[in-house]
Amino acid sequence: MSVSLYYTASRPVPLTATETAAVERIVAAHVSSFPYEYEACLHLYSDGGVGPGEIVAGSTKMPRDLGRVLPVITHVLDSVTELRRALPGAEWRVHLDDSDVPWHEDEGYALPRMRDADLIAKLGGP
Repeated sequence: MSVSLYYTASRPVPLTATETAAVERIVAAHVSSFPYEYEACLHLYSDGGVGPGEIVAGSTKMPRDLGRVLPVITHVLDSVTELRRALPGAEWRVHLDDSDVPWHEDEGYALPRMRDADLIAKLGGP
């Protein structure tokens, strides 16, 4: 069974050219700094995959290797946090399958203990 992280931003006003450039910059930075070559990373759907009113939508399939799950979640949520901050006025929904990922104004999107080095090591991560 696979688990995926989904992210969607909606608003009535489409992306501006400046916002589109910011999204492209964030995605490029995410891809170039992603820690695992053969795992799914931040993936935004093409225009055909974006529903009415959605300005950004995408998903990331979580790795089967438990040691990589928290580093991947952390990396993707950090990128989605950056996207949210670059797109003012959008309403965001971020969820891991059926569970919403909470937004914290200071921290951004985060799950409990996702940066816990001891837990990551216990799961076999880096």
